[in-house]
Amino acid sequence: MNYEEAKKKLDEAGQSHVLKYWDSLNDNEKESLLAQIESTDFAVIERSYKAHKENVKDNRVISPIQAMKLPEIEENRESFYKTGLDAIKNGKVGAVLLAGGMGTRLGANGPKGVYDIGVTHPIYIFERIVSNLMDVTSAADTPIHLFIMTSDKNHETTVSFFNEHNFFGYDSNYVHFFKQDMAVATDTEGKVYMDSKFHIADSPNGNGGWFISMINAGLLDIIDKDGIEYLNVFAVDNVLQRIADPLFIGAMLERGVSCGAKVVKKSAPDEKVGVMCLKDKAPSVVEYYELTEELMNTLDESGERAYNYGVILNYTFKTDILKEISSANLPWHVVEKKIPYINEDGNLISPETPNGYKYETLILDMVEMFDSCIPFEVVRNREFAPIKNKTGVDSIESARELLKENGVEL
Repeated sequence: MNYEEAKKKLDEAGQSHVLKYWDSLNDNEKESLLAQIESTDFAVIERSYKAHKENVKDNRVISPIQAMKLPEIEENRESFYKTGLDAIKNGKVGAVLLAGGMGTRLGANGPKGVYDIGVTHPIYIFERIVSNLMDVTSAADTPIHLFIMTSDKNHETTVSFFNEHNFFGYDSNYVHFFKQDMAVATDTEGKVYMDSKFHIADSPNGNGGWFISMINAGLLDIIDKDGIEYLNVFAVDNVLQRIADPLFIGAMLERGVSCGAKVVKKSAPDEKVGVMCLKDKAPSVVEYYELTEELMNTLDESGERAYNYGVILNYTFKTDILKEISSANLPWHVVEKKIPYINEDGNLISPETPNGYKYETLILDMVEMFDSCIPFEVVRNREFAPIKNKTGVDSIESARELLKENGVEL
């Protein structure tokens, strides 16, 4: 892209101010800015900003979805496990770790996955994830491709960390790092911020951007070449989760569904977790703040709360459908944030209060693009130990206790 092409694109998007400092930039800075302009989808702003300003509501009808509960899973354990393990042995299952986040809320500067949660000896979050996956590869006697999504902020550190620790014993030929795509950040009027004279302020495009980021990184070749038919996608912060779980995979295969979501029984009706449901009879996730008192207290046929199974960000998707929907537009969510920017004088300002919007896609919206989905119940204290805070609920402290309860030496 040359200057004239960039100017035309920006003028059409109403973002011509991006070139304000063009004449003061050196050749490398100009090249960098042109490349960013070329790769940026400014249409995202118009679509999502307009919906946000008009306060567009989701008016779809919410109804319960039938979860596969523990008794049913236990009754079919042997069959589910064998079916899932056979699929893994045949190379049909891959794993995708969403690890673009930083450990800021834990009081650390590096990637969240490098945080040491050990007590008597070092145990890193990444180490626990790899160990959990190796439980399956050992049982199947087969390696599983592990795709690790990083971000601009933590990519180099993450790759170096894995190399320094010899991939915690995992076969490095089956580990593939890729960067999450970025989305621009704007002020409250929809104008993109600049965080330097030659760079548009941006941030990761949300956890819904994982598959398109894989495609853009060229990783679809591995999926096609090795015949991977299912991708198990999960977040870095749950140190107890079972990854590429044969039981989970087997249940999906035997029930013939295209998507699965691991869920736990809510600790309280108003627990702040997304809940599996149907929206206009399509599989979906309803956020906790969308649940009215009436919905929270709705009972199913057995007298249990109908919206009682919270998602833990551990999903499995069929890859052929992922490819079909990859060009579809996921809804963009507008989030108020504090966004550093350069002012009229070119000085970097770090605001103390939210001053604009970031734009994100969410993995829960991908669920709606699949025709069938099983909410698959797991035991909370065996598979759900999220680390989001330093102390208190969902913290390093609570995760350590749960790890000890499950026999992990800290």
